[in-house]
Amino acid sequence: MHKLIFICCFVCCSIQAQTKMTTTEAENLKALVKLQAETTKTIVSDFTQYKHLDFLSNDIVTKGRLHFKAPNLVKWAYNHPFEYAVIFKNESLYINDEGHKSQIDIGASKMFKQLNQLIVKSVKGDMFNEAEFDITYYKAAQKSEVHFSPKNPEFSEFITSFQIIFSKKGDVEQVKMIEPSGDFTKIVFSNRTLNTPVNHAVFNH
Repeated sequence: MHKLIFICCFVCCSIQAQTKMTTTEAENLKALVKLQAETTKTIVSDFTQYKHLDFLSNDIVTKGRLHFKAPNLVKWAYNHPFEYAVIFKNESLYINDEGHKSQIDIGASKMFKQLNQLIVKSVKGDMFNEAEFDITYYKAAQKSEVHFSPKNPEFSEFITSFQIIFSKKGDVEQVKMIEPSGDFTKIVFSNRTLNTPVNHAVFNH
């Protein structure tokens, strides 16, 4: 279970010298990201994850590869320093821990189901639901950062904020999830490609 929590916590570094966007700038960003999300059928990307815990002097660093296929197939495959794969598929979570396989029924847990939906949305960047989040928009240099704070008090007991950094084109570059304790995990995407063929077998378990 500790690895599951470790996998599900995603983070990004804060943008320096950020300022709040105007209403027009925020609406333009939202429209750009939504259009990008609607036209994105697959995502393949390398990633580096940094897990920050206050009681450790250094962050825990892991690396791997992400595969996403619309509408809701997601695979996080860690390859350094250990091999560990997590697949979100058909309201189930499939885990392969160096050959030891297990399955969790997400559909039976409202919290896991919501977390799965947030993971899919955060990968695509399309989390602009004002009924679910208090949303704040920031800008700096050629990038944008949006903070999503859950309105659901039960969910906010586990996550106080999602923070997503977008490129000028509206691509997700980093995702941050902050816990109430202040601990966080950072995922930085690299070599990200959109709408390239992804074999369905990638999501076999």
